[in-house]
Amino acid sequence: MKKPTESIKITNMKKLISVKWIFDIVLIIILSVMYYLNKPLETSVVLQVPKGSINNIITHLKNENYDLSRLDSFLLRFLGSPQSGWIYIGDTSITKADFLYKLTTAKAALREVKLIPGETTYIFLEELGEALGLNKELLHSEFARQTPIMEGALVPNTYKVPLGIDEKKLIEILLSHSQAQMKAFAQKIFGSYNQEKWFRFVAIASVIEKESANKEEMPLVSSVIYNRIKKGMKLQMDGTLNYGKYSHVRVTPQRIKNDESFYNTYKYAGIPKLPVCNVSFDAIKAAIYPAQTDYLYFMKMKNGTHSFTCNYSTHLANIRHVTK
Repeated sequence: MKKPTESIKITNMKKLISVKWIFDIVLIIILSVMYYLNKPLETSVVLQVPKGSINNIITHLKNENYDLSRLDSFLLRFLGSPQSGWIYIGDTSITKADFLYKLTTAKAALREVKLIPGETTYIFLEELGEALGLNKELLHSEFARQTPIMEGALVPNTYKVPLGIDEKKLIEILLSHSQAQMKAFAQKIFGSYNQEKWFRFVAIASVIEKESANKEEMPLVSSVIYNRIKKGMKLQMDGTLNYGKYSHVRVTPQRIKNDESFYNTYKYAGIPKLPVCNVSFDAIKAAIYPAQTDYLYFMKMKNGTHSFTCNYSTHLANIRHVTK
């Protein structure tokens, strides 16, 4: 028989071995987690985190090509809830530990940028580059790459843009937000969204936007456009020549004579085949629902609004009155 002391020694030895095994396993787990957390991760300088559960956020980031796993969901539960909205990461290559920590603590500084109704995409992108310190050429090339619609693809609005965003992501966000608003508005009016049909109205609306002094005039300007087209008359509207970089350039007789673009409604009949600018939903509504009038002419008066007339003789009288 074994002596009691020997049994105690064996039991203690077994306990020590068990503790050692447990310690080794815990140590391996800790070292593995530390190794995992110190792995490099590629990210953008700023990142948009959606609202939702931790699992949904991790799934969203994985769909955005972030190298994350279920372990990250587990670890985030110890760090805290991720901040929804824009967060500032700072570097494009950081450790997973830093990334997870910033998901729960960081916020990005936002800058308001405003696209006014009637502004061209060219001018807006130039202003964006200036305001956000971005590459203007890259903004233009990204816009051209992401949409074939060079004008009218953006909805005038005040956008909150995170500082540090890159050109590609910024254009992507502006276009996706704009398209969502357009689709919703089209669904409300037509019951569906047909891109070709929609942008025919946007092209008409862009002329209305450039020519109208205010919201109230828009259906009247729209009626003049439709009435002139119906009679086979050219539109002969200066606003169509305020396209692209010429958005704020005064239209002169020489410009009318020399401009060979399809925007020149003094030379070419009908609505320009592409929108002149980005337009408000008020202008689009006016393009869809013009006022029922016989107006064929309008003239900008000294108070800034327009006088609408059916007869050319009255129109000439308005011109003489303004030019006195």
